[in-house]
Amino acid sequence: MSLTTSEPLRFGRFPRSLALAPGLGLLFAIGYAGKVAEHALTDWGRTHHVAVPTIEYVLWAILIGLVVSNTVGVPRIFRAGVATYEFWLKIGIILLGVRFLLGDVLRLGAISLIVVAVELILSIALMTWLGRRFGLSEKLTSLLAIGSSICGVSAIIAARGAIDAKDEDVSYAIAAILALGAIGLFTFPVIGQAIGLTDQAYGLWAGLAIDNTAEAAAAGALWSDEAGRIAVLAKTTRNATIGFVVLGFALYWATRGQAQAVGNKAAFLWAKFPKFILGFLLVSLLATFGAFTPTQSADIAALSRWAFLLTFAGVGLQTDLRAMRRQGFRPFIVGALGELGIALITLGIVVTVQPWLPG
Repeated sequence: MSLTTSEPLRFGRFPRSLALAPGLGLLFAIGYAGKVAEHALTDWGRTHHVAVPTIEYVLWAILIGLVVSNTVGVPRIFRAGVATYEFWLKIGIILLGVRFLLGDVLRLGAISLIVVAVELILSIALMTWLGRRFGLSEKLTSLLAIGSSICGVSAIIAARGAIDAKDEDVSYAIAAILALGAIGLFTFPVIGQAIGLTDQAYGLWAGLAIDNTAEAAAAGALWSDEAGRIAVLAKTTRNATIGFVVLGFALYWATRGQAQAVGNKAAFLWAKFPKFILGFLLVSLLATFGAFTPTQSADIAALSRWAFLLTFAGVGLQTDLRAMRRQGFRPFIVGALGELGIALITLGIVVTVQPWLPG
């Protein structure tokens, strides 16, 4: 989610596909450059018999995108296409379902549901308490609580209209969540390595504690392929609760006369429910019943990695560190303290349930 506040570029009579083409080309170029950089560094170390750290294409793509967005910037002609990175994230998650047999989903899903429920309650309570202690506006506090408990920017955007939040509060909350997601992306692998988490435990932790789905997927992929798989599944479980949490906040603010009353609650939940989760489950169901040959499964999994490649390039391109600085420090401080608390609590939960995680 971009922090840019300027009006979107209008392309007049040009077809939508042409409007997206420049940005899509930029996403592909940066993502592919990340793969080239990964292989080039590895090959250089091999050739010169030097031990070099393995830096995954995920990190290269994000770093290259960050450099571009915070130096030369992203010209307007590219922004429409770059903004599609969340679409590619959803496509990648749907296709990733081919690597999960339904039994794996149900096994890890049961564990995830329990820890997600705990994470939701603690995140909302902690962020609400911190927001009040630091004197943030109540709706900004609500947005931070919603973003940190579910799925970051997407949850904040979903809640924006439901609780009639001010644009300024939305911008502050997004800035804090994005900045903290970027920090988590780089620190989680280091912490996980230091305490010796397994692939499954680390993936579950990343999926529980990192807010934005793109950053959670990237943090898991930085650790290992298996950790990336588990991070996406755990994060998808969190995402599925978005309708219920936003509905709860909408009802709360409506009773105070500061949001529109919710009429049909079932329709509200369906409107907020992330539909790509159904696609993920469908592909997983087809894979479970042998709808794909091993070659087809491998090809679909490869397509999911290409979709994630575009996503990770977009994460870097959409992160404007200068815009974050302009938002002020109090929301960031509240978010940072809250995220630190959530990370520590969820880490404790993950270490506790590690013996029951599927191997």
